Amino acid sequence: MVRENKTKKLLKEGKHAIGIMVSEIRTPGIAQMFATAGFDFFVIDTEHSPFSLETVQDMVWAARAGGITPIVRVPTRYGHHNLSRPLDSGAEGLLVPQVETREEVEQIIKATKYYPLGERGMALRRTPTDFASVRGEEVTKWANENTLIILQIESKEAIDHLEELILPGVDACLIGPNDLSQSLGVPGNTKHPLVQEYVDKFVEKCLKLNVPCGIHLPTPEALQPWIEKGMKLLMCSSDINLIVDNGKKIVDALKQMIQRR
Repeated sequence: MVRENKTKKLLKEGKHAIGIMVSEIRTPGIAQMFATAGFDFFVIDTEHSPFSLETVQDMVWAARAGGITPIVRVPTRYGHHNLSRPLDSGAEGLLVPQVETREEVEQIIKATKYYPLGERGMALRRTPTDFASVRGEEVTKWANENTLIILQIESKEAIDHLEELILPGVDACLIGPNDLSQSLGVPGNTKHPLVQEYVDKFVEKCLKLNVPCGIHLPTPEALQPWIEKGMKLLMCSSDINLIVDNGKKIVDALKQMIQRR
């Protein structure tokens, strides 16, 4: 049963963790594909995509076999069971969107951590324990140490008050540039100077607070400047981007070959 959270370990050691988003493909095999590609983690997006908990659990089993960390982006920051059920299904971490207040973080920790940090409901013979009969105190200690909690910071208010959000049990923060741009009055314009200013402010605060931080961008080139500024949690691309963008490159290349005949 005892498995160390690979991604959490990397971040605690000050190393980079590389991940990708799963937005559409529901087959568990996608977990093994990303593991074979060398990703440290992948995020199953249940905020904007229609994944069920059954699908999440199937992907978790495949992720274990591949040695990759399965993380779930939950639909909302609200609701005890909305936060705890993906963990009962075997997710090794949560990405919690739209976090803005200390009170919200307190409720997140309460729902996702066992005593003494929180009040997560105890369901011992489930996927996380391989359905084995285990001692409660052993499981709760292991889960508290290995569950990865990432706050998604997506507004001006959250960045302005970031110091208030970093409570015991919070492991990392991920900036959401698209929603941040909307919060700043320039929706979709993630390259706007005001957006860049606030992302810089986010990074500076995280480094000062000694909290690993990251961002999700479509290409390695887009991530490079943020790596240089100290980001460690690196999310690049998605299943949709990989298929559509690379598929288009193949089609365009073949059409050019045909035209040159």
